[in-house]
Amino acid sequence: MRIVFVASECVPFSKTGGLADVVGALPKALAASGHEVIVVLPRYRMMKPGSVLPSIESPTIPLTLGPVASGFKFAAVEEGGDLDGVRHYLIDCPEFFDRAGLYQENGEDYPDNAERFAAFSLAALELMKRLGAPPDVIHCHDWQSSLVPVYLRTLYESDRFFAHSSVLLTIHNLGYQGLFPPDVLPRLALDPGLMTPDGLEFWGKVNLLKGGLLYSDFLTTVSPTYAREIQTTDDYGKGLEGVLRKRSHRLAGILNGVDYEVWNPATDTLIPANYTPQDMAGKLICKRAVLEKMGAAEPKLDRPVIGIISRFDRQKGFDLIAGVAEELMAEDFSIVALGTGDPVYEKSFRTLAAEYRERFLVKVAYDNSLAHQIEAGSDMFLMPSRYEPCGLNQMYSLKYGTVPVVRATGGLDDSVQDFDGENGTGFKFREYTAAALLAVIRRALAVFRQPERWRRLVAHGMRQDFSWRVSAGQYAAIYERLHKEKAGVETA
Repeated sequence: MRIVFVASECVPFSKTGGLADVVGALPKALAASGHEVIVVLPRYRMMKPGSVLPSIESPTIPLTLGPVASGFKFAAVEEGGDLDGVRHYLIDCPEFFDRAGLYQENGEDYPDNAERFAAFSLAALELMKRLGAPPDVIHCHDWQSSLVPVYLRTLYESDRFFAHSSVLLTIHNLGYQGLFPPDVLPRLALDPGLMTPDGLEFWGKVNLLKGGLLYSDFLTTVSPTYAREIQTTDDYGKGLEGVLRKRSHRLAGILNGVDYEVWNPATDTLIPANYTPQDMAGKLICKRAVLEKMGAAEPKLDRPVIGIISRFDRQKGFDLIAGVAEELMAEDFSIVALGTGDPVYEKSFRTLAAEYRERFLVKVAYDNSLAHQIEAGSDMFLMPSRYEPCGLNQMYSLKYGTVPVVRATGGLDDSVQDFDGENGTGFKFREYTAAALLAVIRRALAVFRQPERWRRLVAHGMRQDFSWRVSAGQYAAIYERLHKEKAGVETA
């Protein structure tokens, strides 16, 4: 089938989180199984300028944005636009996307984000028309492309080009919904009549993600457990649980996969030594190297190392760590932490690093190479999330022989099997309390002190397979279902 991904970020071009990893890897897996896949992205300032502009006319975007309305071009990533069997196109509009950040700057959202991603969505639809054959499925991601199905039901409703096209929307994190004041609708070329409880209205604001949930043909999210959780309470559903319950018959949870071409300790070029389940000698070299790189003057290799790579905010459970920091540091282990985020938690981590100089090692930054080195050099990986749609680091950790210690929520619950003394791949706790976190870390440390049992646990984790092959097959089955439904409707 012909599948077009519309997303706001994608590795290796742009990234703020796991969305970029998924949009980078899933299309490759689909293309490998024979589908024609195109990915459409904004062209941000961070992207290298070597892109080639193909001979496609710049469209006139039907959006009342003054001079920006006719300022779009489509850029192919390179001659032919083919990377791993996937064609990538960039929406080129400097007025909207030639900025320091993707969504915000200095911690503040860009005030015209609604217009930016509305224009992106419209330009993506216009690109599809100029590429010739209509897509069978348009696969959208999060609020930034949620206006695609809204526009297809409004501005493009009578456009026969999209008559056979279905829309699938994937929710990567329901905590980000695209909320804007009501007066934004006319600026997005949308009827203010959509500002109703059955439309885009949400507590007096316009909710772009809600539009995607209502107008898409099918919805997915990034793990089976998260798909159930978001239909339950406001804690998980973020106010949209009622909408999701009404659409539950068109909602599925598919666990994200891992790109093992990038995340594999046997071949990873970003770590100081490679290793395999059959020969783990390189992991000890990686442990020493990461401790030294993070500032430990005298690395103690017999002391367990707990890795953290995360956005520092409350969702990720860092309030729990702060609540038992003194008790944690009374235990015999080291922490290596990498990330950025809420200034409150950044300050908390820096304070702990100053107090426990050899044992609490922190770098407040985004550093992809160091992320690989922490995965390889740690003995355990900590993810105490309040909620976690999927999570990828726990799956990376399993491949790297780094035992995950996680809260049993969302994809963490789906991908980690709690160790019962003989079987399992990691350690889980359910109650969201500092005491429960402290107890599970102590349980993991106790097993670490039993070398033979720990080796079996590590080996079992490294045998797990979270490659995209299985997940891509599940997405393809949904695409096929939507294609048949649309064909059936047209035939009827």
